[in-house]
Amino acid sequence: MTEYTEYKDQPLRFGGREFASRLIVGSSKYPDPPTMQKAWEASGAEIITVAVRRMNLATGGSLLDYIDLDRYTLLPNTAGCYTSEEAIKTSIIAREMGLSDMVKLEVIGDEKTLFPDTAALLEATKILVKEGFIVLPYTNDDPIVAKKLEDAGAAAVMPLGAPIGSGLGIRNPYNIKIILEVVRVPVVVDAGVGTASDAAFAMELGCEGVLMNTGIAGAKDPVTMATAMRYAVEAGRRAYMAGRIPKKLYASASTPLEGMPELI
Repeated sequence: MTEYTEYKDQPLRFGGREFASRLIVGSSKYPDPPTMQKAWEASGAEIITVAVRRMNLATGGSLLDYIDLDRYTLLPNTAGCYTSEEAIKTSIIAREMGLSDMVKLEVIGDEKTLFPDTAALLEATKILVKEGFIVLPYTNDDPIVAKKLEDAGAAAVMPLGAPIGSGLGIRNPYNIKIILEVVRVPVVVDAGVGTASDAAFAMELGCEGVLMNTGIAGAKDPVTMATAMRYAVEAGRRAYMAGRIPKKLYASASTPLEGMPELI
């Protein structure tokens, strides 16, 4: 009889830092600050992304007024940057503001699709790594680009599951699986997660984490959705670590008859 061993997981690690939660959440599009704070708490997340170029809320207050810095780690992002120069400058400003030397690097190549400009992204990654940043680049689901980003010194790679804010889920799981095979740094799915099953699927593929904003903030009930996402990430991770059964085309009896005594 196989002895049961209690499930224990390793922490999520970025650049020498450790986090128990594998869910990273954003800080935009919420209906109001109180809902945003409750959703963060319900998510169990330890990292919150903040867009450096959009630091003021519509209410007029600073976003930082609503973040408990003793509880959450800030992850500044370069959302809205369309050149490597813009992204580098924004990252440096974030560090000079005292936000963090860890940055979610975005260099957008197209205003309609918000797909990344991978050439500019790679260039910015190389420069920021040399400047001492912990770089977490948002990229497409191209394994070649992911490997180049790792080689450039990225602390993780964050391939999109689908276009930003689309809620389409993981459109190309096979590319994500290849990325997981070719890089050694953590792979965090970023963008496209619309509901809990999308988050669980990303984790079941073997990803180290999931980053989302619209999937929670845009839900009818962001707080309840944040709770669902928390459990989905945890369940998906456990399922991956447990090892699923192989898929089969035909049925396989759960209680085989071989070796059983004749009843009649």
